[in-house]
Amino acid sequence: MPLGLRRKKKFNTKETSRLVEGEHTDAAVRTVPSPPAPARRLVFHTQLAHGSATGRVENFSSIQELYDKIAGVFEIPPSEILYCTLNTPKVDMGKLLGAQIGLEDFLFAHIKGIKKEVNVYKSEDSLGLTITDNGTGYAFIKRIKDGSIIDSVKTICVGDHIEAINGENIVGWRHFDVAKKLKELKKEELFTLTLIEPKKAFDMEPRSKGGKSSTGKIGTGRETLRLRSKGPATVEEVPSETKEKAIGKVDDLLELYMGIRDIDLATTMFEAGKDKGNPDEFAVALDETLGDFAFPDEFVFDVWGVIGDAKQE
Repeated sequence: MPLGLRRKKKFNTKETSRLVEGEHTDAAVRTVPSPPAPARRLVFHTQLAHGSATGRVENFSSIQELYDKIAGVFEIPPSEILYCTLNTPKVDMGKLLGAQIGLEDFLFAHIKGIKKEVNVYKSEDSLGLTITDNGTGYAFIKRIKDGSIIDSVKTICVGDHIEAINGENIVGWRHFDVAKKLKELKKEELFTLTLIEPKKAFDMEPRSKGGKSSTGKIGTGRETLRLRSKGPATVEEVPSETKEKAIGKVDDLLELYMGIRDIDLATTMFEAGKDKGNPDEFAVALDETLGDFAFPDEFVFDVWGVIGDAKQE
């Protein structure tokens, strides 16, 4: 559905961090700043998913900084880390680390394992793949649709990092660019995927098609650590059940329209629309913050519907 006020203008993605400072006023004498609160020390436990001793990491504000810390603990290059899961060493796409970590979450780092090249014949327009990325330039497979082309190629698994397509290295690409590249491959032709499996303890884990949704409770506490691409990490309350449900629906729409799943992107979209009065204001806000995605109008309108329903609950 066309959105009349929507501006077709792209902007670089920006994320604004908020810092709230308080002051105590002594009206009888003068304004005196409150003494700074002691810094809260947040320490997380971590292991390599295929097996290792337990280490501890702290003082990070972004995914890249976290990977650097984990790599330092286990004396491996940060580039070896594909992604992390929360509270399970399994390749569980419902437990992927995103921009929020529960304060009691245990981090399992999945590192590079076997590299493989797989030839696929594109007999249909849809491959049946859903793509996501780790936030530092590694795209990987988040879901495989039952009965799809990819489902018939048993050497391709959920959790595999896509390193190259037809010999073209795609490390550093965002997941939506990888999904677009795969969608644009010609029908009735053979193409080659270069994949890297996450390292397994005994190479005996069964293949998985991935869970339906990337949503789920984060940790067991009522607070989470929110990681940011710019600025310090902040401790925030766990989203309400209504908000969490709405964000999950937005993530489902991302998969339907874009062939990607990204709970953090879905959260950003929800936050951009929660205080808007109509779909055109929401579309303008998306163009200002996420213009690089070039979302279709139909998708924007459907997302606005989800946000509107959440407001009424």
